[in-house]
Amino acid sequence: MSTVKETVDVEVPLHMAYDRWTQFEDFPSFMEGVDEVRQLDDRHNHWTTSIGGVRREFDTEIVDQLADDRITWRSIGGDTQQRGSVRFERLDDTHTRVELTMDVEPTGVAKKGADALGMIDRRVKGDLHRFKEYVEGGGGQSGGWRGRIRPEDPGTSL
Repeated sequence: MSTVKETVDVEVPLHMAYDRWTQFEDFPSFMEGVDEVRQLDDRHNHWTTSIGGVRREFDTEIVDQLADDRITWRSIGGDTQQRGSVRFERLDDTHTRVELTMDVEPTGVAKKGADALGMIDRRVKGDLHRFKEYVEGGGGQSGGWRGRIRPEDPGTSL
């Protein structure tokens, strides 16, 4: 499993950075290779990606979410194995640090090759920097989901 970690400081208040990240269906606006994200319920999202000419669909489950602090997820089903966390840290009234950590288990020869060449690492880091441009440019909806999901919550099975 490969671990990617990247941090970026954005010039928006903490609540705004967090709220924009919770707009999962807007992810294609700043994530390379992400065609669509459909939010199924508070805990589950369905992803469609096209990377290197290969189209994939998979679901993710949010396992821990605390407003203005963190969102942690894992993939469920499908052939994409990943888990990750994004954390938000207030730097001052108008600046926020966003830290993204992802563990990705490449499957298949193409993904393992891409991982060996550092392509997964570059893609994730690029996505985070595009998020910076997106959120600082006023992209996305103004509202965000501010609920709480705890790891021990049973959640909804898909």
